[in-house]
Amino acid sequence: MKTKKIPMRSCVVTREKLPKYELLRVVRTPEGNVIIDETGKANGHGAYLKRDLEIIEKAIKHKILERHLECDIPDQIYDEMKQMIK
Repeated sequence: MKTKKIPMRSCVVTREKLPKYELLRVVRTPEGNVIIDETGKANGHGAYLKRDLEIIEKAIKHKILERHLECDIPDQIYDEMKQMIK
């Protein structure tokens, strides 16, 4: 029996290659809104973050998501990510 391939993605903070299900996906939609994509299939430009509070704090401090998605990220998005991890 053939084993199913696990999609790998890179964390924009740590640059680690991890399975897609271990990461959070943040998306800038074509309309310019920023959302957390729980399905992994939302339309738009996406960035992946490791599911770790330290990584989220580092992303906030160094504005990594802002640079990667080329837009401002509301504090509400970071708060939602922290709640999802806890």
